Amino acid sequence: MPDTPPPLDAAQLGAYFALMEVAGLLRHAVEQQLREAGDLSYVQFQLLARLGLDSPSGSERMTDLADGVVYSRSGLTYQAGLLDRRGLVTRSPSTDDERSVIVAVTQAGRDLVARVLPGHADSIRRLLFGALTDDDVAALSDVLGRVREHMRATPPRSARPRAGRNRTA
Repeated sequence: MPDTPPPLDAAQLGAYFALMEVAGLLRHAVEQQLREAGDLSYVQFQLLARLGLDSPSGSERMTDLADGVVYSRSGLTYQAGLLDRRGLVTRSPSTDDERSVIVAVTQAGRDLVARVLPGHADSIRRLLFGALTDDDVAALSDVLGRVREHMRATPPRSARPRAGRNRTA
């Protein structure tokens, strides 16, 4: 019988529940702001912002985007399709790998990010950072950065085999 891991102690459980509640409240408020300002879901905003603000070329492989925004490949394909129909991104086959799809932000997508970003930043500033000192923000950034690196130390989802691909006949 495998060893049962020890239960979370009171401090760990309290920190976990507080983190989940803060994340849920923040995400709800941010999603509402994005819907009102740009008719965007949170994932759509992440995709556009990653392409328009983080990517020097304004384009990425769909798989890399899915890993970066921590969203399923199929779900991101659907969201990219919605953005494509609105003229905010384009999708095309990769010239390097015929199995890959490249998603690129359009000027309309960049313009939309620029329009919703100030309200997005204001929501985050008010809700997340409004109750914190500069030292608190530095400590939070340090702690969450370490947790993120620890969690991302495992191979990205794109490196894992897809379900049903390695079945034996």
